[in-house]
Amino acid sequence: MPLIESERLWAIVLAGGEGTRLRSFTRWLYGHERPKQYTALGGTRSLLRQTLDRVGRLVPPRRTVVATMAHHACFLEPEVADLPAITVLYQPCDRGTAAGVLLPAHWIHARDPRATVVVFPTDHFVPDEAVFMASVAEAAEHAENHPGWLVLLGAPPTEPDTDFGWIAPGERLDWPSPAAVRRVEAFVEKPSEFQAQRLFSEGSLWNTFVFAASLEALLEAGHEGVPLLHDRLLRFGVFVGTRHEPWAIAQAYELAPRADFCRSVLEGSSRPLAVATIAPSTWCDLGTPERIARRLRTLGTPCAAWLEALAARV
Repeated sequence: MPLIESERLWAIVLAGGEGTRLRSFTRWLYGHERPKQYTALGGTRSLLRQTLDRVGRLVPPRRTVVATMAHHACFLEPEVADLPAITVLYQPCDRGTAAGVLLPAHWIHARDPRATVVVFPTDHFVPDEAVFMASVAEAAEHAENHPGWLVLLGAPPTEPDTDFGWIAPGERLDWPSPAAVRRVEAFVEKPSEFQAQRLFSEGSLWNTFVFAASLEALLEAGHEGVPLLHDRLLRFGVFVGTRHEPWAIAQAYELAPRADFCRSVLEGSSRPLAVATIAPSTWCDLGTPERIARRLRTLGTPCAAWLEALAARV
């Protein structure tokens, strides 16, 4: 993997989703409902633990921050019991993915304002972790060398899927890299069938929601896109590392707006955005029963047929 200034690199892991579309499957699998990031789909480790182990290839636990919901504590704590250096931030209520990203970003800023951060969702399956994390390392290196930019990872699409967010790439940037790095021209969230077909034929990419940025650029984008949320989290930063930190998070969230990071921050920001294309077949989103069924079938898992039948009913 390319090396960046390692002591400046932090990871944000997003583990606050509820996984509502998979509740029937997780209930069947575990006998009770649980968010999908705390389930083992096609393996022995939960999606969260797979993500943490993957992140650990590049970022040590002491610089890894997990953002989750307070009511997820019973699921999360066993997953990180052997990783005491990891920081877990419990959100008192759901304020959307913008808060999920920006809360840990402000927490990190109080500790290391010159940091570079990489953001990881926890509903992905990565068949080749070494290759994927090499792409993440390159994105982090680009963000380190071009601190005004946010650098996203885009996946080559295999079909015109309407359930994905799409990235339309523009001109190629003159950055040294084995893979093409392009300026982002546009985002399209949940396109129509016609839009998805056009995006697919034009060479657009699936948005993996894995991205790297200097902390300064990320916080400036948050300030521009969701100023009220930014201001409330800015006040929280004063209490980081004190006994009042949980209280400060609760106060910050009390009147904070709910916002989607892609729509409110990425689409609404004037910050320059770049997208690096990852190698084909190194990433798979597991956000729907259909995608999980396809993945389990490729792994030869017996419950794949059951899940396909479930997907046809929901």
